[in-house]
Amino acid sequence: MQQFEEGDSVNIVIDSAIHKGMPHIRFQGYTGKIEGRQGGSYLVSINDGKKHKILVIRSEHLRRVR
Repeated sequence: MQQFEEGDSVNIVIDSAIHKGMPHIRFQGYTGKIEGRQGGSYLVSINDGKKHKILVIRSEHLRRVR
């Protein structure tokens, strides 16, 4: 399991083998920032067009930006 800190930049890369905590397919490839934790998942803030959204995603579907 990956560990992230608040403020880390992450890419959303959906792992289709794990359905738990998976975001909607439209968010595949988005880049966001970690806002905090919610249970075993992370709160990821993204901008979707002009809207600011916060997604609840498990770490299996996140990759750290290099």
